[in-house]
Amino acid sequence: MAKTKAERSLLSVIRGELGYRERISGWTKFAQWYEDTKPAPGFSEGAWCQMLISWAAEQAGIPDTVIPRMAYTPYAAQWFKDRGQWGQTPRVGALIYFDWGGSKRIEAIDHVGVVTAVLSDGRVRTLEGNTSNQLQEHTRNPRYGVAGFAYPDYVAAAKDWMEEIVDKLPLLKKGAEKKAANKPHIKTLFKLLDARGFPLPSNVDDMTFGDPMDKKVREFQKAKKLLVDGEVGEKSWAALVLP
Repeated sequence: MAKTKAERSLLSVIRGELGYRERISGWTKFAQWYEDTKPAPGFSEGAWCQMLISWAAEQAGIPDTVIPRMAYTPYAAQWFKDRGQWGQTPRVGALIYFDWGGSKRIEAIDHVGVVTAVLSDGRVRTLEGNTSNQLQEHTRNPRYGVAGFAYPDYVAAAKDWMEEIVDKLPLLKKGAEKKAANKPHIKTLFKLLDARGFPLPSNVDDMTFGDPMDKKVREFQKAKKLLVDGEVGEKSWAALVLP
């Protein structure tokens, strides 16, 4: 079972395209996206298994520091190996790279998919683009034709996602509601405090940062061993968003 939000999102995006078939010319929306994004003229009708992975990572909000946006399978596999994210053990969410010649050499890799399940007998279930011109589900035996597995750092993807959110949140403190743009964020703070076990009284306005909210923020900061100043900045937001 996928363990992180980024991992689950990637699998969900790819599964949502199950059955997608390329046009007679070889054109796919995944390769067209790659051609337009790079830009890379002529790629829109190219072999698209790796471009599917790149496209899905983009749709899932996974940064290119976690899954590179590449079209050529050997280059992508080498990218992971260079970062120590390569091995022979199947895992859910791992990218599975194939060398149909059986050499296990990265430069000989022909194809890629993503692992959705590891079965008790050692076989794996996969989602793979560009198999019989379609995006299909397969059951594979890693002993045959598999060059290796790449392990994207999905935890880093989650960290990047959290940091991006926190960076956009304003500094809040008592009286912050005087700036109208802060009111929705105060409401978010109200709900997060409640979710973390520091609820405010039901009669408190959830878009006003007054004494009751100041008190709860300080209690939360003390419990999390943060600076107790009643100001919700980067560290307090981070503790609230991902406790």
